[in-house]
Amino acid sequence: MTTTQSTTPGGAPVAVAHVDLARRLHANLQQVLLGTPAAVTVAVVAALSGGHLLIEDVPGVGKTVLARTLAVSLGAQLSRVQGHPDLLPTDVTGVSVYSQETGTWEFRAGPVFAHVVLLDELNRTPPRTQSALLEAMEEQQVTVDGESWPLPHPHMVLATQNPIGQLGTFPLVESQLDRFALSTPLGYPDAATETHLALGHGGREALSNLSAVCSVESWSEVIAATRAIPVAPAVAQYAVAISRATRQAAPVRLGASPRASITLVRSAQAHALLYGRDYVSPVDIQAMAVPSLAHRLITDGDTSTGAAVISDVLRATPAPRP
Repeated sequence: MTTTQSTTPGGAPVAVAHVDLARRLHANLQQVLLGTPAAVTVAVVAALSGGHLLIEDVPGVGKTVLARTLAVSLGAQLSRVQGHPDLLPTDVTGVSVYSQETGTWEFRAGPVFAHVVLLDELNRTPPRTQSALLEAMEEQQVTVDGESWPLPHPHMVLATQNPIGQLGTFPLVESQLDRFALSTPLGYPDAATETHLALGHGGREALSNLSAVCSVESWSEVIAATRAIPVAPAVAQYAVAISRATRQAAPVRLGASPRASITLVRSAQAHALLYGRDYVSPVDIQAMAVPSLAHRLITDGDTSTGAAVISDVLRATPAPRP
């Protein structure tokens, strides 16, 4: 396989095919999600790093379209679960059914067994159902009636929630938020982009004509390649310092976990791959700090947001020299 040349001493070359796949995936999403470059980058990084993605924004800005575009682009099976207060854990994980023919209990897999699982309006599902996802998202398996069933690999959960109008919702608990590797808003498009969408450019119309850029097998390979991108000890220490600083920030009641530090490094590896680098630089850490950490922070709410805290921490934490 043709590879790029290493640009840092001791760095392992990154395969051109992997960089090409990452960029074609990015281009595919840009065809559909007009005017949201930051969110597109975060979604691509989540896919390349093998992480789960939380999309938070108001209705009608393309959250579900983003999830569908990602699944189509990855050539992956997609299952969609609509969140509502009556949703049961077994509606997501699956259920054991007694077979009259065999006289045994047979497991019937739920929608969580797809490669890409879209949970629309996750915060409208009750806590019991949300908890059923914790094992799936962390351990890549579900346990039903005392028996564990492995999930397919790769396995990616994309969840959406509307942060405004919380009537009838069940806020995601800290452990659930910590399972999401990355989080991103989409935001409103500018006037020109919104006009393009109104004229039928991008959006669902573009999605209907979209083709996959890879197979599930290729997706799995690029995840493995991403995690093999070298990270210098000083850069890893920089990522850990950022996470640890959030735990002492004045407006923060709950800071980033060690899992968040791991996620930040993995996301930075994917960001480096997307930009054709065969090593992780402080720039990659800085680019992924807010998407990786902000949603995990519990702040006072009145004085600060997670993103603002991370921005302050980045300014106060010295980056290692190249």
